[in-house]
Amino acid sequence: MADNNLAQKSKGFIGEFKEFISKGNVMDMAVGVIIGGAFTSIVNALVDDILMPLIGALLVGVNFHNLTLTIPWGNKPVLNFGTFIQAIITFLLTAFVLFMIIKAVNKFKRDKAAAPEEPAKPSKEEELLTEIRDLLKDQK
Repeated sequence: MADNNLAQKSKGFIGEFKEFISKGNVMDMAVGVIIGGAFTSIVNALVDDILMPLIGALLVGVNFHNLTLTIPWGNKPVLNFGTFIQAIITFLLTAFVLFMIIKAVNKFKRDKAAAPEEPAKPSKEEELLTEIRDLLKDQK
């Protein structure tokens, strides 16, 4: 009896999990995560290979990869604050692009909601009932 109850619970759990996975929101989220990963690599390349060399040239040859600070005591740890600055710029650029995407999507949704919808064409049954109603009114 206990084994049968356990089997029903596991089927219910597996069934719930299958239903959860097959919902559109989970699939949309998975696609978003994959596209986000690809987008992150594009932003990293933009910051590392284009923006930071330009900023370094404006700052008279500063290479942000080489901006470090060595602490002179203990085992002499090295703080890579140049890499940290690049990460901040990458984050800000990513946040800005996502803001622009969300702003465009919200504008699209707002415009779509503001657009008047065409009234639905009545079905044949409704047209027939309307004719009957009108004929009954005319008889009175």
